[in-house]
Amino acid sequence: MTTLEDRPTNGTTFESLSPVTGDVVGTHPVHGAEEVEAAVARAREAAAWWSALSYAERATHLRLWKGVITRRLAQLADLMHQETGKPHGDAALEAALAIDHLAWAGGHAEKVLRRRRVPSGLLMANQAASVEYRPLGVVGVIGPWNYPVFTPMGSIAYALAAGNAVVFKPSEYTPGVGEWLARTFQETVGRPVLQVVTGFGDTGAALCRAGVDKVAFTGSTTTGKRVMAACAENLVPVVIEAGGKDAVIVDADADIDAAADATLWGACSNAGQTCTGVERVYVHDQVYDAFLAALTEKARGLHADGSPGSPIGPITMPRQLDVIRSHIQDALDRGGRAVVGGAGAVGERYVQPTILVDVPEDSLAVQEETFGPTVTVSRVRDMDEAVERTNATRYGLGSTVFAGARGMEIAERIRSGMTAINGVISFAAIPSLPFGGVGDSGFGRIHGPDGLREFTYPKAIARQRFKPVMALTSFTRTEKADQQLATIMKLLHGGGTTIPARRRRVR
Repeated sequence: MTTLEDRPTNGTTFESLSPVTGDVVGTHPVHGAEEVEAAVARAREAAAWWSALSYAERATHLRLWKGVITRRLAQLADLMHQETGKPHGDAALEAALAIDHLAWAGGHAEKVLRRRRVPSGLLMANQAASVEYRPLGVVGVIGPWNYPVFTPMGSIAYALAAGNAVVFKPSEYTPGVGEWLARTFQETVGRPVLQVVTGFGDTGAALCRAGVDKVAFTGSTTTGKRVMAACAENLVPVVIEAGGKDAVIVDADADIDAAADATLWGACSNAGQTCTGVERVYVHDQVYDAFLAALTEKARGLHADGSPGSPIGPITMPRQLDVIRSHIQDALDRGGRAVVGGAGAVGERYVQPTILVDVPEDSLAVQEETFGPTVTVSRVRDMDEAVERTNATRYGLGSTVFAGARGMEIAERIRSGMTAINGVISFAAIPSLPFGGVGDSGFGRIHGPDGLREFTYPKAIARQRFKPVMALTSFTRTEKADQQLATIMKLLHGGGTTIPARRRRVR
């Protein structure tokens, strides 16, 4: 079997292969450091033009691009299917969500980033204070293969809307998708505001060192650390969206059928290759048996294969099969049980849904990112234990709570960048919400107002409206002015001798 690790390369080109058939999807250049630097130089020129446009003008260009993507949605989905193996329906859904984010970014950039007045305070009442958010210049985006449109577009669309040019390095597994995005943008704009460089890790490293003003990376925690190290050489700031080990918490009053359905989709959609996918479940003792029965019944009806109607595609990156296999085997060796799937679920290209129970909390299947259609289900005595276990990994990307009365209360206690209540991964589809994690899941945010500001720097301006009553920032300052300042500070800030009673939070 030809694998993507064995793909032909002559040093200057490489081939992207279908994980379903092993057939060649396309041939792409391996861009070296000089070519990457040239792309960044072109982007720097284009950025001067792009950033000088008004918000409305940029929004018009982005709307035109959105229209092209929308009209060619089926074409893009087919290319995604060829390069990743994911079902056409899943590919179309991913692209549709990306289009929605593109529309939001272009439509809201001015409101979020434009200059606004801010209070100057009593001491500086003679000043008019304002702040705006200006584009950084050129942003490098290093994208993943599992969601080759939706995930990088969370950086690309927001960086463009903020007035930056972008140089995009897609995964070596999905270079064709990256080239498609850049080509369609070029059709609508006609300038190299968005460019693509293709290749392997060396190409990504070259992008980090090519003079970009920021790098947005999505991938594993290990690779994210290498990206940070390369960027640190020139103090290039980074956005890191790394791995996850997301949990579902199910309370005693939850809708059990809905929780089971969402858990299965969150664990097995995209063959489990989702950074915010469900990998752990903690269920209240009172409903554990009912939940496990519902989840098991639903899972037994799912099967992954190469047929056109298969709801689950192949594992895109072949070496991930060994990781999935080792996590399942470690769980079984340490006393866990597979109620669906198991060690034999891992094939040459496909992994069948696997549900593991009685798995120790320090096992690989609970602590490390599996990135396959597997999930561990554990019984807990109450929600305190569920939250404690949920927070007991080094990751903190997304999470889910299924509960009736206490959903918000439980969600607030979870250490993660995002939480969905009575749904799964819903936060990713809401353009106005920030997306990102804590701990080994990374830092920085894409999406929403935070995502727009992530690709800018704040520019603060203080403008004197009239001369100050007291000359405090001058060597002509008098002793009388010092005494007046002391009196003012006591009046403004000398109180607070008692601690007010804590107010009850309204939910």
